[in-house]
Amino acid sequence: MSRNARVDVGGEIYHVINRANGRFKIFDEDKDYKLFEQLLLETKELNGMRILAYVIMPNHWHLVLYPKNDGDLGVFMQRLTNAHTRKVHAKTGTNGNGHLYQGRYKSFLVDSENYLLSVIKYVERNPVRAKLVISCEDWEWGSAYFRLARKRKNVELIDLPPINLPIDYKQWINAPEKQDEVDTIRISVNKSVPYGGEGWVEKMVVKHKLESTLKSPGRPKKRI
Repeated sequence: MSRNARVDVGGEIYHVINRANGRFKIFDEDKDYKLFEQLLLETKELNGMRILAYVIMPNHWHLVLYPKNDGDLGVFMQRLTNAHTRKVHAKTGTNGNGHLYQGRYKSFLVDSENYLLSVIKYVERNPVRAKLVISCEDWEWGSAYFRLARKRKNVELIDLPPINLPIDYKQWINAPEKQDEVDTIRISVNKSVPYGGEGWVEKMVVKHKLESTLKSPGRPKKRI
């Protein structure tokens, strides 16, 4: 089956992910994470990208992006990954010794209603699911830390989503997801499926000329 054309239009929300080549540990020391955050901020300032959530893990990262204009996503990601690759190779003395990332980034359209909250929670809870920390705010290298830690950092890095976060955000983000919610988001990642309701997915299929066989990965459970 042929791969779907990459969607790169403004006004849509994207879950973006990339992993290290061969499960290489890209981020080891604090300065490695700080470098990527600084590159995120610098790249954002170049084209006005809106970053709704992010997390940096030892061998991969997730971003939730909301570009304003057509083509902004591709420009942002190319600049970010190219700059990061150059910096890491220069730091490690590995210029010309292979790829840092396993390939091009993956990006998936996200419905901006309840599905967006599910993706933000999925992204920000990565360190907890990986058992790196007990609470989301304990992982310094992500937007949950930014939202909850007393010492607010990189104020310019995070943008408000187009829907309100839960009023009880701390309790909400630290409450485990239902396994079926995690599974449906992983299906979106693994099968390149837009993440949203069936009607919305079909609309995206037509609007962006995706494969007509795409199906919704599922409906997130209502939150109490």
